[in-house]
Amino acid sequence: MRTEILHSHGNTHVRRLTLEPGESTHWHTDPHHRVTVVLRGSVLQIEFRDGSKPEHVPVAPGQVDWDEPLLKPHRGVNIGDDTYEEVVIFQLHSPDDVVQPQA
Repeated sequence: MRTEILHSHGNTHVRRLTLEPGESTHWHTDPHHRVTVVLRGSVLQIEFRDGSKPEHVPVAPGQVDWDEPLLKPHRGVNIGDDTYEEVVIFQLHSPDDVVQPQA
């Protein structure tokens, strides 16, 4: 997993995330609204720390999604055969918020 902060100003935080096939994010929550722009990739699996049923999420380059906060601890896994890359724009409640707290 690679992350790069592209921009941070006030309540706006912009981050690039890259997952190679088989890689996952850390376990986290998403307490903020966000816009996700998919740059590369084909499919993710969202796994939940409590063991509930994972979500299979097909994605495509150019896809743009508005994401609501999700406080249930989870992680994203690249289950595709290609690299997954996204840019996410987080709308923080305050400038010093943790973007995706580890869970």
